[in-house]
Amino acid sequence: MTVLRRFAQARPRLLRLAYTQLGDLGEAEDVVQEAWVRLERTDAESIDDLDAWLTTVVSRLALDALRSARVRRETYVGPWLPEPVVPSPAEDPADRVTLDESVSYALLALLEQLSPAERTAFVLHDVFDVPFDEVGEVVGRTPEAVRQLASRARRHVARERPRFEASADQHDRAVRAFAQAVAEGDLDDLVAVLDPDVVWTSDGGGRAIASRKPVHGAHRVARAWVALWRKASIDPTATPIELNGRLGLMIGGADHHRSVLSFTVDGGRIIRIDVVRNPEKLHHVHGTASTEVHE
Repeated sequence: MTVLRRFAQARPRLLRLAYTQLGDLGEAEDVVQEAWVRLERTDAESIDDLDAWLTTVVSRLALDALRSARVRRETYVGPWLPEPVVPSPAEDPADRVTLDESVSYALLALLEQLSPAERTAFVLHDVFDVPFDEVGEVVGRTPEAVRQLASRARRHVARERPRFEASADQHDRAVRAFAQAVAEGDLDDLVAVLDPDVVWTSDGGGRAIASRKPVHGAHRVARAWVALWRKASIDPTATPIELNGRLGLMIGGADHHRSVLSFTVDGGRIIRIDVVRNPEKLHHVHGTASTEVHE
């Protein structure tokens, strides 16, 4: 088997790995492409385990990119949210980014709160089952040190994750109830589907209108959405889409910018709404509903 073919077979996993580390699909694709360039410059026949070599190279490149991104995000306008993965029905399945089932959009958002080293250790070991000694080679620390990094990251994720992980059906019911309440401008129904401590975060990146700070609390969040409906600032009809493997929504705006909504559901109620409005993160998102989502 040629090196090119072996790389092509490994590419989906490498892209998934880089995206989970970075939360940015474009940067993940750049990282994987750079890994291929480095492989071309290397004597592939001298590599004992090509998959392990590629995993290490991609992880190191992603870690460097993540560190640089952290510096850039310090001047980002408003909250920074991960780039959503929204497959198009017309897209070739071979070109789709397949995500690990344990990697939800909400988890990617949580990982933003970790240091680059913590995030890398957690992603490599807890998501991709990379041994600690190999993780240590990526982050430049001892196996025991990266074990501690992963442990700290794991505790943080556990504190922030839903107490009761929603099934696909529970998730879909809550999202559809939210969409209907928004379409009708029904304040009471919106409050009913939201957890009392719900958090709504919007990412406009300074390129689309969005709140500069997260909005907390069911009544405040519901009133804000009803206000958008009353002012005709949003299209009342939301489009169901598949977003990072779960049901999400796409809503048009009077400012001609789309909003892509990700939801986290706990105990049948929505505890987190993440809205991406920055058009640079939505250039690959098409305006058609996915048929792959639960009805």
